[in-house]
This record gives sequence, C-alpha cells and structure tokens, in this order.
Amino acid sequence: MSGRPVTLVTGASLGLGREIALALARAGRDLVLVARNERLLESLADEIAAAGRPRPLVRALDLAAPDACAALVASLADVGVDGLVNNAGYGLIGEAASLDLAGQLGVIDLNIRALTELTLRLAPQLVAARGRILNVASVAAFMPGPGMAVYYASKAYVLSFSEALHQELAGKGVGVTALCPGPVATGFWARAGVAPAFVRLLGAAAPRPVAEAGVKAMLAGKRRATPGLLNAAMTRLAPATPRALLLPIVARLQAARGAARTTSK
Repeated sequence: MSGRPVTLVTGASLGLGREIALALARAGRDLVLVARNERLLESLADEIAAAGRPRPLVRALDLAAPDACAALVASLADVGVDGLVNNAGYGLIGEAASLDLAGQLGVIDLNIRALTELTLRLAPQLVAARGRILNVASVAAFMPGPGMAVYYASKAYVLSFSEALHQELAGKGVGVTALCPGPVATGFWARAGVAPAFVRLLGAAAPRPVAEAGVKAMLAGKRRATPGLLNAAMTRLAPATPRALLLPIVARLQAARGAARTTSK
C-alpha cells in the first residue's frame, strides 16, 4: 500500500463488488477488499497491482458473523479509511413463512446489521477525511416484495438509512450515496435460487456499467444513483402505484422466478 487512506469494499470477490473495486482502482483509490473467499480476493488484488495500482489489502471474513465488523475495523487501526462501499448482501426467493429461518435472518445480518455497523464504526474516520460512502440498495427498495419479502425489506432499509445519513453528514463534507440498480447479471441470482436462463430473460445488466455509475455518483457525493431509464422510471412509478395493484404484480414476478429455481446455491 502507498500509505494513503483506503476505501473499503465489501463483497468484493465477485460480481458487482468486484467491478466496483476495479472502478475505484481506476479512479485512483487505494483499497481494502473484503469477502469470504480469500483466493478470489487475492486474485483481484493481484489484478489491480498488475495494472499499476498499489496492491489492495485483503480481509477474508464473513461479515454476518458476530464481532466480524468490529474485528475488521480493528484490523485497520493503522490505516486511514476515507471511503466505504457496503456491497455485500444476498436474498432468497420464496414465501417468507416457508423459507429457511436461519437463511432469512442471515439476510438481515448481512444486508442491514453489518452495513449499519460498519458505517457507524467508520463514521468518525469518514467525517475526519470528508470521505465517501456507497451503499448498494436496489430498485426493490421502492416496493414491497412478496415472494422475496425479507430481501426487499432489507433494501428499503438501506435506501432509507442512506438518504437520512446523506442529509446528516452533508454539512460535514461526507457524501452518502445509495446505488439502486435493477437486475444485474451476477452470482446473486444463483444464491437466491433462480436459474441463469431466467436471469437472462429479465434483461439483467452487465455489472461493469452499473459499478461505474455507482462509483461516479459516490465520488461526486450524490444522494442516489439509479442506472438505466427503465429502473429510474420504476423508482417513480412503484411508490405511486396503489398497493392493491402493485402487490400481486410483484408476487407474480417472484413466483415466476421461483418456478425457475435452480439447485445451484
């Protein structure tokens, strides 16, 4: 590392998190890469170093585990943090009352608790550095999600928390951005239980342009980024649609995704 402050990226081993890390590296940011898979993190760190950037620090751990966030922050005690990307997260397809309870509580632990804890633990450093925060939400944040209820609710929390924090920290020079993409072609869907063929039918976006849009908005200190005209339209239409109409529409979409369930986890 160069000794300069770093930007911490969670869920950096694959998919959108990997592309966010690469986009930040191209933008000249020094990085800490966090995910469970150490081999993939080391490979990404090597790739960034081979491109002429300082080699990122690697921290392999499960942020949903108790005390993981505290341990992560403690491991960076000698490193200044001026940026945070909360990207780690997952969702599960199916009716809430029928899905595995531990898996759904894990969604809350990772998507909500870990995101909040990391943000608040690092807030003093971010304020001191007049830093930047990027929280990965979703267009799902703008509507209830029968058939994926816990995930949709978790993203509604991420959006609400991010926008409130944006207002609270704006006067202290800290930018807080919520990235709200539509479907993105990543491993998220396999873990959720959706077949790749159905993901293609959704018209899922490639992760790189979504990541670049998020990083651009983050570095500019914008409150929200919603890549894609259709996604931007959804964020306006969904809240204005009567729930009696919206709920069955979303339920049918999730049922179709569930019918395309894959055994790949």
